[in-house]
Amino acid sequence: MTSRSVRTGRQPADAPWVRTRLRTAPGTAWALALLVLVTSFLSAVFPRAVEHQGTEGLRHDITAATAGRSVLELNSPQPSLQLPPAEREAAVRGAALKTVHDKARAAMPAKVRPGAADSSYGVRTGQPMTATEAWLPRPEGVDPKLAYATPSDLRDHSALRSGAWPAVRGQVTEDTDEVQGAVTEATAKALGARPGATIAVPTRAGEHLTVRITGIIAPREPRSTYWSAEPLFRTPALVPEPDTNPPGLDPPRKYWTATVLLPQDAAPALLGSTGEPEMFWRFAPDPSGLTAADVPGLRSAIASLEGGPGLVRLRAVAGDNAAFVTGLDQILAGYDTLHTAIGPVVTVAAVGVGAVAAVVLLMTAGLIGGRRREELALMRARGGSLAGLGGRLLAETAVVAVPAAALGLLAALPFFGSARPWLAVAGPITVAALVCAAVPLGAVLPHRRPRLPGARDDLMTARPSRLRTVAELTVLVLAVGAVVGLRRRGTAEGGGDLLVSAAPVLVGLIAALVLVRLMPLPLRLASRAVARRRGAIGFLSLARAGRSSAGGALPLLALLLALTTAAFGGSVLAGVSEARDRAAVVEVGADARISGLLDAAPLPARLVREVRAADGVRQVAAVQVVTGVPLPPGADGSSMKSAALLGVDPDTYTELARTADLGTFPAGRLRADKGRGEDAVVPVIASPPVAAQLGDGPRDLTTPAGDLRVRVAGIVPRTAAIPDHDFLLVDSSVLTRQRTTTLLVAGDPDPKALRAAARESGRDISVRIRAEERAAFVDTPMQRGTRGIYAAAVGVGAGYALLAVLLSLLRTAPERTSLLARLRTMGLTSRQGRRLLGLESLPQALPAAFGGVLVGWATIALLAPGVDLAGLALFNGTGAAAPDAALLRPDPWSLTLPALGVVVLTIGAATAQAWWASRRGPITELRSGDPR
Repeated sequence: MTSRSVRTGRQPADAPWVRTRLRTAPGTAWALALLVLVTSFLSAVFPRAVEHQGTEGLRHDITAATAGRSVLELNSPQPSLQLPPAEREAAVRGAALKTVHDKARAAMPAKVRPGAADSSYGVRTGQPMTATEAWLPRPEGVDPKLAYATPSDLRDHSALRSGAWPAVRGQVTEDTDEVQGAVTEATAKALGARPGATIAVPTRAGEHLTVRITGIIAPREPRSTYWSAEPLFRTPALVPEPDTNPPGLDPPRKYWTATVLLPQDAAPALLGSTGEPEMFWRFAPDPSGLTAADVPGLRSAIASLEGGPGLVRLRAVAGDNAAFVTGLDQILAGYDTLHTAIGPVVTVAAVGVGAVAAVVLLMTAGLIGGRRREELALMRARGGSLAGLGGRLLAETAVVAVPAAALGLLAALPFFGSARPWLAVAGPITVAALVCAAVPLGAVLPHRRPRLPGARDDLMTARPSRLRTVAELTVLVLAVGAVVGLRRRGTAEGGGDLLVSAAPVLVGLIAALVLVRLMPLPLRLASRAVARRRGAIGFLSLARAGRSSAGGALPLLALLLALTTAAFGGSVLAGVSEARDRAAVVEVGADARISGLLDAAPLPARLVREVRAADGVRQVAAVQVVTGVPLPPGADGSSMKSAALLGVDPDTYTELARTADLGTFPAGRLRADKGRGEDAVVPVIASPPVAAQLGDGPRDLTTPAGDLRVRVAGIVPRTAAIPDHDFLLVDSSVLTRQRTTTLLVAGDPDPKALRAAARESGRDISVRIRAEERAAFVDTPMQRGTRGIYAAAVGVGAGYALLAVLLSLLRTAPERTSLLARLRTMGLTSRQGRRLLGLESLPQALPAAFGGVLVGWATIALLAPGVDLAGLALFNGTGAAAPDAALLRPDPWSLTLPALGVVVLTIGAATAQAWWASRRGPITELRSGDPR
C-alpha cells in the first residue's frame, strides 16, 4: 500500500471545474475569447467613432468657415455727441479700447475663448465715403468709395513694402486736419496709390480731413481673422453700382471700394467724418478644445451674448448701445442640420451590424452547447440539476468572456481620443452579458426533458409550435410598424428612434422566419424528383439537407442580416455619389457653362464661334438670360415680383435638356410660328410658380428684350439655363433685341481651351465645368466619417457573415466527415464526396443568397421614402442648386456581389472539408466505439 492510498481524516481534494474544463478544451476557450474580444472592440469603437466624427466635423466647420462668419464681434457706435469732445476722443484711443477688449474677451464662451494673436480692435467708418481725387481709377466712370479704420497692432500683422509706417504727430483730436495712413499692396495696385498721395475725407462741418498715404504694407498672414474678418482691409473689390432703375439689358456699372488703414491713435480724427464711425472688437474663436458634446452649451452662451445676460455684461463695459454679432450660431445650426440628417442613417447601419454580431454570438453559443450535449446529458442523468449545470457553464464562460470584453474595451480607448471614454463601456458590457447568458441557457434548456436516443428534429418533418407562431406574428407586427414609422417620419429631421432604425433588421428577421417555414416544401419536391433519377449523389445531398436541424434559422438570419446591411450600406454610398452627380448637373446645366457678368452681359460672337469649333464639343445651346422681368398680377390679384426670361433655340435646347434630364419637353411646344403678326401669342414654358401667376390665357409682358404676348404651353420644374430661379422659356426668334449671354456646352471639352478663349474675349466671362463642380463636393469630416462607418459596416457585416457560414458548417462537420468515411468504404470517390457536400450546402446557401437579394431590395424600396441622403451628400456643396431629391435607391452591385459571395463561400468551405476528410482516410474516422 502506497502512501497515497492511505485515507486521512480530510476530504479528498476535487479538481476545480473551471480550470479542468479550460484545460480540456483550450481551443474552444481561445476561439470564444477572440470572438468576444473582437466584438467588444467593435462595439466600443463605434460610439467613439461617431462622437469623434461629430467633433472633427464641428471643428472643421468653424475652422473652414470664412472669418466673417466665425468671428465673434462686438460693435458700439461712436460716443454720444452730447459728451464733451475730450471724453469722446479718449473713448476711442487705443488704451480705452484695449481695456474694453480684455474685459470682453473674458466674457466670451469658455469652449471657444480666443487668444490675443488674431484678435483686433479699433475704430472704423461704417459707411464708405466717395473719393473724388483725379488719380483714383474709375473703370466705368463711377467714383470709388473708401472706408477708413484704425486696427490695433498693425505692425505686428503686416510688413512694410515701401514708404514709412503711418504715425501720429502730437495728440490727434476731432479737429485734426491731416493724418497718415497705409494701404495694402493689393489696394495700392488696384487704386494706383503711392506714398505721398492724399485723399480728402468729408467731415460733418463741411470741411475735409486729409489722409496722406505714407506706406505700402503686406499682410503677414492674409488668411488670418485679423485680415479676413473684413476682407476690404486686405483686398479691394470692384462692386456693382446699386441699380434703382427698371431692369435693362446692360449690367450695372462697377466702382472700386477699399479701406485705408490709419494708426490706432488717429481714431479721434474719424469722429468728425461723415462715414458713421463705430468702435469694434473682434475675437477669433479657438475650436481646438471644442467637442460635439459642447454644442448645446456653446449655443446657449452665444444666445446669451446676442440678447441675454451676456449682452448685458458686455454693454456694461462697451457702452449701452453695444451689439454682439457673430455667424457662429449659423455654423452651429448647419452642424445640427447635418448631424440630424446623418444620425439616423448611421444608427440604421449600427443596428444592422449589431444584430448580425448578436446572431453570430448566439450561433457560437449554440455550437458550444451542441458539442457538449452528450456530456451534459450524462451529468443530467446522474442527478445534475439545471441550475447546477447552468452555474458551472456560467462560471467557465465568464472566466473567458469577461476578461476578453475588458481587453476589447481597453484596446478601443486609444482610438478617437477626442471622444468621451464612458461612451465605450456599454458595448463590451452588453457583449459579455449576452455571451454569459447565451452559452449556459443554450446548453441547459434542451435538457429540461429527457430525449430519446436517436431522436431528430429534421427540417422536413418539423411542425412549428403555437408559441413560435405567436412570436413570429409579434415580430411581423413590429417590423411593419417600424417600416411604416420610418416611411412617415423619415430621417431628414432626426425623427427615427431605435425601433425605426431597426426596420431593416426586423424585415430580415421576418424573411428568415418565412424562408425557414417555406424551405421544406421545395426540398420535398426536389427529393421526389431526384429519387426517380439515377445516381445517389443528388438524392443523398437533398436527404442530408432535409435532415438538418429545424432550428437552423440563426445561420439563415445571420446571412440575411449581413446581406441586407451590405445592400443598405452600398446603396447609401451609391446614392450619395448619384446625388452629387445630379447636383453638379443641376448647378451647371450641361457639361460646361460659359456666361457673361451676372448672366446679363453679352458674349462676343467670336467666342461663340470658337466654342462651337472647340475639340470635344458635341453641342452648344445659346441662351439669352434677362433677369428681373416683371410679371403681371394673377387672376386672384396676387402679385409676383419678377422672373427670368430665357430666350433659346427650341431644337437645340430641348436636345440638351433631354441629355441632362433637366425639364424636358417637346421642341414643337416652344417653337413660335414664323408668319406670326405683331399681336400673335407666343408659347412659353414656365416654372410652376410663374405658370400659376400667368394662368391659362394670354398675358402681356414688358421685357428689355422686347414686348411679348405669351401663353403658358408647358410647365417644367427646372431648366438647364438657370438654376434655382423662376423662369420663362421662350423661342429666341421672337425677341426684338437678341443677344447671347450664356452658352451651354455638351460633350467633353477641354476646360483650359474654354478658359483661354474666354480670357481673350473679356475678363468678366466665367467658365464652369460640370466635372469641377462635382469634384467640389469634398466630404467634411462628419460626412467622411459617415461614409467610412458605412464602408466599415459592409466589411464587418461580410466578416460576420463569413463567420456565420463557418459556424454553420462546424456545427455539422463531424456528421459530414463520418458520412464521407462510411460512404467511401462503399466505393464513393473523392470527387463524388466533394460533389455531395457541395450539393448538400446549396439548399442552405441558395435560399440565403436569393432571400438576401430580395430582402435587401425590398428593404431599400420600403425605407427609401423615409431616408433622406441630402445632408450626407450635398451639405457644404459649393452651389446653391440641389437635385429634386436625394433618395435611397437599390445598388445592383451591393445586392448581387455579397449574395454570390455567400454561395461561393459556402460551396468552397464544403468542398474544402471534403478534400480534408479524404486525406485522413476512413479508418481514422471510423474508430471502434465511436458514437458517430
